[in-house]
Amino acid sequence: MATLSEAPPPLAAAEPETKKPARRRGKWTPYWLLLPGILWLVVFFALPMIYQGSTSIQTGSLEEGYKVTWHFVTYWDALSEYWPQFLRSVFYAAAATVLCLLLGYPLAYLIAFRAGRWRNLIMILVIAPFFTSFLIRTLAWKTILADNGPVVHVLNSLHILSVTDFLGWTAGDRVLATPLAVVCGLTYNFLPFMILPLYTSLERIDGRLHEAAGDLYAKPWTTFRKVTFPLSMPGVVSGTLLTFIPAAGDYVNAELLGSTDTRMIGNVIQTQFLRILDYPTAAALSFILMASILAMVTIYIRRSGTEDLV
Repeated sequence: MATLSEAPPPLAAAEPETKKPARRRGKWTPYWLLLPGILWLVVFFALPMIYQGSTSIQTGSLEEGYKVTWHFVTYWDALSEYWPQFLRSVFYAAAATVLCLLLGYPLAYLIAFRAGRWRNLIMILVIAPFFTSFLIRTLAWKTILADNGPVVHVLNSLHILSVTDFLGWTAGDRVLATPLAVVCGLTYNFLPFMILPLYTSLERIDGRLHEAAGDLYAKPWTTFRKVTFPLSMPGVVSGTLLTFIPAAGDYVNAELLGSTDTRMIGNVIQTQFLRILDYPTAAALSFILMASILAMVTIYIRRSGTEDLV
């Protein structure tokens, strides 16, 4: 009985095992995956930018050769001579961006909330212009806006051309070779770049938020103003950037649909590079255009009040 009543001796505390830290496998895998993209950017973006930067501060001629002389006066000469084309490019691009937003937002809203089973078909129609060449699409507008075409006839019947002529957008009864034709071409060619980000942003909106707004007796316009549009701002910002940036540097629409009075800065750069062969001026104009667009985009993003881009 005494033996059974004795308490068993305490067990010795087990020594903690020292675990070796798990070896991090695949530590460098993300960097190896990023390497092809980084090399692509360096070879096809950074190096050409450096080359163009050195070209813009060179002096000489094509026969004698160009030398880097740090001639920054080229920037001032290019800007002082071609500032009207800069302002015209910004104005045309802004007008086309506003038109794309006014046309694209209702269509994107329709696809996101009202299309139903027709959604895929409408999306195909939106991206259908990408199935043909940019040049072919622009040339088609020369036929659409022909002087004897139906579009000009309808605009004349509605006396719209008289108003646009007063505003300086057209010349009499002619639409081709006018600012209106260039803006129409820009709007048509870059409209899908507005619709797709808007549709993506609108599709992310939870439909229960609209129901909650209705339960709070909000009218449809109030729901759109207080719920839908603020939540779609990332798509608005993305769409306007994707439209404005390429439109400001475009030269195809102004070349095919415009005239010498509607030349954009892209036309000037093309002429300097390919016809006049003044490489320093062309490179300086390219850098001025890039810097001005970058400044405007930075201010626009900060003022838009959103950091989430689609």
